[in-house]
Amino acid sequence: MSETINPSVPVEHTEAVNTQILAVSEDLVSGFQPNPFHVIAEQSGVELPVVLERIRAMLEAGVIRRVRQTMLATKLAHGALCAWKTDPDKLDATFDFMFREDPFSGHVVTRSTDREISGSDYKLWTTLKVPQGESLEEHAEKLRQLTGAQEFVLMPAKGIFALGVGHVRRKTMEYGAKSDEPAVMNTTTTVELEDEEWEVLLALKEELTPDEICEDPWGPRADAIGVSRERFIEVAHQLDAKKVIGRFSTFLEHVKPSSTGERVTRFNALFHWKVAEGTQQRAGSEVGRHDIMTHCYWREGGPRFGDVNIMGVVHGTEKEKVLKHKAAIDAHLESIGIPVEYTNVFWGGRSEIKPSEISPAVYKEFHEKWADKGQVL
Repeated sequence: MSETINPSVPVEHTEAVNTQILAVSEDLVSGFQPNPFHVIAEQSGVELPVVLERIRAMLEAGVIRRVRQTMLATKLAHGALCAWKTDPDKLDATFDFMFREDPFSGHVVTRSTDREISGSDYKLWTTLKVPQGESLEEHAEKLRQLTGAQEFVLMPAKGIFALGVGHVRRKTMEYGAKSDEPAVMNTTTTVELEDEEWEVLLALKEELTPDEICEDPWGPRADAIGVSRERFIEVAHQLDAKKVIGRFSTFLEHVKPSSTGERVTRFNALFHWKVAEGTQQRAGSEVGRHDIMTHCYWREGGPRFGDVNIMGVVHGTEKEKVLKHKAAIDAHLESIGIPVEYTNVFWGGRSEIKPSEISPAVYKEFHEKWADKGQVL
């Protein structure tokens, strides 16, 4: 069992030492690390015992929502952003079903627009993934039947330009701050894994309990699947080499306030841009190089969403500042000869996030469970 957390240990993300730790631990520990908390200590300049104590305390207080090794699920499963049109009186019930009942729906967010625009009647947005060999369309159609949703639009990623979080370190970013070079586009081509690699990956991806916030989080995971720590680490490095490992991350609770009323962020904006056909990769690389972007994708929105093709997410505590960040990106695109033909913003409302399941066995169980069920909402 973990030691009882000292109530005097600060847990708010705004406390100086916690901010120092979180500025690294949110999204700067890339790939697989045999000793991830040592890396956080080294990069943050905070001693390891303090790092462990603070992360454990913030996790138990709910300031940190989860601590886990992320996977690049786009390399392991078929995925898409999915927009849902539902009856207004069923929006909350559909939200609850997607979050609580469907292991393959990850982010579940209600979104609204400041004006009536293309696609503004799609109020529910989810990320959807299914195991290799399965059909996104078939799974989404089953969810539509179960919930009684009117329509859905699947928008798989053709390219990924930014994928991180880092709310703490993004709070003070200047408008227009960007990397020296355009972002590199990562593809979504799936990778095949051996049975042992799947076994290690599934053990690796589960979120850490407070007890596992320790110097050696992977040793017990290796024991649980009956392999040596050395072999576990070796296979994890193999997975990293196959580009299926994301980052080791402490995920802040960025929507709900803490027990003392502190919020990490208030506004979650999904930006849509339409650029000329043939310029999507260059435009995505230019949008994705902006430090404020937590996510940036090439996705084809189709006619329901004004034929937009670049999408990205920005978080912030003030709506005006979020829009100023977008204006700086728009101005940059214009300045380098990539005119924006159409753009809009979908603001996030109610939000829940869970890691998307990618297990073929869980997928089979889900469809067996609901096979004979009609509409349930």
